[in-house]
Amino acid sequence: MYLDLKELIEQAWEDRALLGENQYINAVETIIERLDKGEARVAECIAGRWHVNEWIKKAVLMYFPIMQMEEIKVGPFVFHDKMKLKTDYKKTGVRVVPHGIARYGAHLEKGVIMMPSYVNIGAYVGEGTMVDTWATVGSCAQIGKHVHLSGGVGIGGVLEPVQAAPVIIGDNCFLGSRAIVVEGVRLENEVVLGANVVLTASTKIIDVTGEEPVEYKGYVPARSVVIPGSYAKKFPAGEYQVPCALIIGQRKESTDKKTSLNDALRENNVAV
Repeated sequence: MYLDLKELIEQAWEDRALLGENQYINAVETIIERLDKGEARVAECIAGRWHVNEWIKKAVLMYFPIMQMEEIKVGPFVFHDKMKLKTDYKKTGVRVVPHGIARYGAHLEKGVIMMPSYVNIGAYVGEGTMVDTWATVGSCAQIGKHVHLSGGVGIGGVLEPVQAAPVIIGDNCFLGSRAIVVEGVRLENEVVLGANVVLTASTKIIDVTGEEPVEYKGYVPARSVVIPGSYAKKFPAGEYQVPCALIIGQRKESTDKKTSLNDALRENNVAV
């Protein structure tokens, strides 16, 4: 069945005129429905490695042109969009506080809590995760189980190019207030990001715990504790400080996985 759907999606991707035919429209709508239910994922971990299902991202992109703008009324609130909102939260065991909004085509596992926040189409949010006030989860982002996205956290969406990996946040991660993770950056399990850490594909992530610095880009190792930092860079006009992220230690295994950000930072002698 999946092979048939994949073939139809790929055909429509190459010839958008086919999106006027029912079988291709049905194929796109079926994939979005499966994303919504968690039966399909934009990216999945197979044998320890993450793989991007490009054809599913193509289905998400083609869902926009086949949908029509319509007015959505929720009590006194009115929206005008092509996407439906998620429903059946009680049935799926998800808590959504007003004004938490998730688009149809995003999947929220049982026990997810959404404060006034936003989850976009194609995203996957694991069991027991907290999406705190004004946090945003972009299209196709993959969020693990028991993650805490603190207030104002921004998780970027990656729809195009279709081969690009989405942002991936591992299980039991804690992201401090106003942390930003975009452009396909991946956090392994149990990472702690301090407040205001910004990670892009080009951000230098420097482990300063050893005798010599170790540099990463686009990836944070498991259990790392990360804070904002800077390094000196020379420009034609002189030398200036450029933002980076510093790995200052590792989360101790003895520390409860639900520890507060303050506790994790204090363990590494960082004032908060």
